[in-house]
Parts: sequence; C-alpha cells; structure tokens
Amino acid sequence: MVTTASIAEIGAMIGDPARVAMLQALMGGRALSAGELAAVAGIAPQTASGHLAQLTASGLLAVTRQGRHRYHRLAAPAVARLLESLMQVAGTAAATPRTGPRDERLRLARTCYDHIAGRLGVALADALAAAGWIELGDEAGLVTPEGLSRLTALGLDLSVPPHRGRAVPLCRPCLDWSERRPHLAGRLGAALCTHGLAQGWIRRQAGSRALAVTPEGRRAYREVFRVELA
Repeated sequence: MVTTASIAEIGAMIGDPARVAMLQALMGGRALSAGELAAVAGIAPQTASGHLAQLTASGLLAVTRQGRHRYHRLAAPAVARLLESLMQVAGTAAATPRTGPRDERLRLARTCYDHIAGRLGVALADALAAAGWIELGDEAGLVTPEGLSRLTALGLDLSVPPHRGRAVPLCRPCLDWSERRPHLAGRLGAALCTHGLAQGWIRRQAGSRALAVTPEGRRAYREVFRVELA
C-alpha cells in the first residue's frame, strides 16, 4: 500500500546527487557494475556500494549476478518514467527556457530505458499515428490491426517478454524530456529500438544515452516510416 512514508522514502532516495547520477546512467537500459556507477557519480566504490544497496532495498534498482560480478539496472519501466518526469520538472524550474539536454546528440536520439526518445522517437510516433498504424491518447495508446500487420511484416517482435509479464502495454505514450511531445514506450517502443539497433539504423554511443542515426538509418526511417531528420 502506498503511504506518505513510502513516498517520502523514494523522494529521499532520489534526493542525493550521487544516487541521481547513478540512476540517470541506468536510463540507457543497460545494466552496469558498481565500479562503473561509482565512476559516473564521482564517488569511491565503497560509497557507491552503500548507495546501491539502499536503492535496491527501496525497489528502485534490481541486481543481476553473473559469476562473481553483480550488475545493477532500473527495477522497472515505472522507475524510468519517474526519472524522466523529474527531469522535465527540473528543466521547467530552471532559469533557462531551453528544455532537455544541451548535447545535440541526445536531443536527436537517445534511449529512454528500453525505447527511443528525442526527435527521432517523437517523429516515429507522429509518423505511425499519421499512417494509421497507432492511435495515441494522453495516457494510453493502441496499435491498429493494419499497424500490427505492417509492423510484424517489418520484423518487429511485439510479443510479451517472458520476464516482464502481462503488465507491459503494447503501446503507450511517454512525454519526451526535450521535445515535450510523446514518443513511444511499451512493447512497440522497445521493439522499434531493438529493431533499429539490429538493422544498424541506430548505434549506441559509448558512455552515453545518445543514439547515433547512421546514414543507412536515415534512409530507412525516411523510406519505411516517412521520417525526415534534419
């Protein structure tokens, strides 16, 4: 049950700059070690271990063991949505009117947990809606029968991930941090990101949430989805 104490606990967890830095590093959807997260936050490994233990106990992080190593990731998409919402509020409260990141690579395309954000993510949402493949509301979305047929034919896997269960919606709008318009989350958002990486249309950038859109990707997004990236 949600209580004022449990809300305050989550607020306290996110209120520390080092913990925020580590949580933001995990927004890219990849699991990272304690050492990697310590370097991101600029703190000692022992200090990072203490923070990570608290974040895990609070339900914000999950830990995966592989041999002697432990890797940390965001516990659920809801945690990524919480962080994205906090970044939007922080950007609104700042003195500058510019929204989102200053890095143009992040503004063009980046990962938001397991899906594509930035101008590319918003453009894909617009294009799929214009084609009648999806319908988006303020809080929910759906994939039309035509959209399901077309997207499946393109090779997108929209099945329910076995480790995520029935709670994962097929299509959901996610308000973009920089564009302030929705990009696509849910199974469709994740499938678009996975498919783009597999096809070589987008590439992860080392040490960043930024996604590089390759020349082949610009051509494919234009021809397949009618998306033009300036």
